[in-house]
Amino acid sequence: MRRSGYRQPLKQQLGGVKAMFTRLSIAVIVLVICMFMLMSAMLSSNSNSSSVEIDVEKLWGTAASGGWRPSSAPRSDWPPPPTESNGYLRVRCNGGLNQQRSAICNAVLAARIMNATLVLPELDANSFWHDDSGFQGIYDVEHFIKTLTYDVRIVESIPEIQINGKVKKIKAKQIRPPRDAPISWYTTEALKTMKEHGAIYLTPFSHRLAEEIDNPEYQRLRCRVNYHALQFKPHIVELSKSIVSKLRSQGHFMTIHLRFEMDMLAFAGCFDIFSPEEQKILKKYRQENFAQKRLVYDERRAIGKCPLTPEEVGLILRAMGFDNSTRIYLAAGELFGGERFMKPFRSTFPRLENHSTVDTTGELGKNTMGLLGSAVDYMVCLLSDIFMPTYDGPSNFANNLLGHRLYYGFRTTIRPDRKALAPIFINREKGHTDGFEEAVRRAMLKTNFGGPHKRISPESFYTNSWPECFCKKSAVNPADKCPPDNVSEGLDGQLENEGISDFEENGSN
Repeated sequence: MRRSGYRQPLKQQLGGVKAMFTRLSIAVIVLVICMFMLMSAMLSSNSNSSSVEIDVEKLWGTAASGGWRPSSAPRSDWPPPPTESNGYLRVRCNGGLNQQRSAICNAVLAARIMNATLVLPELDANSFWHDDSGFQGIYDVEHFIKTLTYDVRIVESIPEIQINGKVKKIKAKQIRPPRDAPISWYTTEALKTMKEHGAIYLTPFSHRLAEEIDNPEYQRLRCRVNYHALQFKPHIVELSKSIVSKLRSQGHFMTIHLRFEMDMLAFAGCFDIFSPEEQKILKKYRQENFAQKRLVYDERRAIGKCPLTPEEVGLILRAMGFDNSTRIYLAAGELFGGERFMKPFRSTFPRLENHSTVDTTGELGKNTMGLLGSAVDYMVCLLSDIFMPTYDGPSNFANNLLGHRLYYGFRTTIRPDRKALAPIFINREKGHTDGFEEAVRRAMLKTNFGGPHKRISPESFYTNSWPECFCKKSAVNPADKCPPDNVSEGLDGQLENEGISDFEENGSN
């Protein structure tokens, strides 16, 4: 009896434990389900939040600097140019305004390397621009010479000399420099010829000095030329500032370099979206101006080698969160294909301007294709709140501006990754529109909006001069430390010690 009386409560206890275990199991399952649902909700929330992650208001400001600031002043021993030079250096800078700008920087550096007196660079009045303004017509010559006093001797022309009682002008020996020539070419072949003839004439002079040079002081000299010495003439600066003031009178504005032009489309080989007649024009232009190469549109498009269409630019901006109140200044030549390509963009962003619509003086209307129009576009893009290049491959205009805006205080840039965006646009064209805008945002969030970043080939030094032309006040690495603010006073002292304090007057004659 005792045993049976003892077993009954044990069964009850076991039953109770079993019931409790069952209830706990159910509770755990419910808890797991709840946690799973919560995690799913969080993931969903995070996924949805990516559609609003791009803070448009933040983009209207400058990018994070990380404590860096622009500085191209010398940070190590940088003696002034000697009173005696090895001869005169003439260069002819070919290409458009911005290609010429890079060539001028290279010319100054080449003169420094060879201890040569630089003759004011010549700007090629090429058949495309039909513009013979020259250096004196675009840039402030006096400012250019004065700013580079510590770096090179500069004259406006080769002076005449007396030989056997006769006045003669030194004839410069013409040389064709190799593309991306190393420093050694200038210190050997070019210098030898200069000493033999007294002067050399390098033509053509575009991309004729290697960009990547393992000497930060040489790179900083390029920045001094590009961002300090090369200043447009006062009337160009004033005209540009008046346009910027007009654009900014109603708030923020962005500039877009819409590179949907005949030369770039022909270069890229992107023909299939055009009519048969338009394709003939593009193919003819390509045959006449570029090397023969087999180009398949679908292949080019799939890897992002085609310039973005105006419609695609509009879709990117809308996906990022810009609305139809956004004011946009278009820096571009004549768009190929006409209004039918602009219509979708204009319907989304109707507040479009260009230099002819905002220029009240009418000066640009007389010179829309010349260097003046390009100079004004450059200045307006430099000073705008946001700059967006749509094709920054071989486009010197876009690449130079990206570098200048970086140096000008990390001003915001929107650089579409065409390779990442291409499959997204292709899917959309096939009717797969679900998740399109989110996919665009995800691609854009991986791009750089104008902050300091490592330069990786093929990115040009003129596009990104960090870190050589930047510094930090409190840097861990001594090489990154900012030079003293009185660096110019020290250079003035060096000039006086060399006995060439009157260099400025002599150099400008």
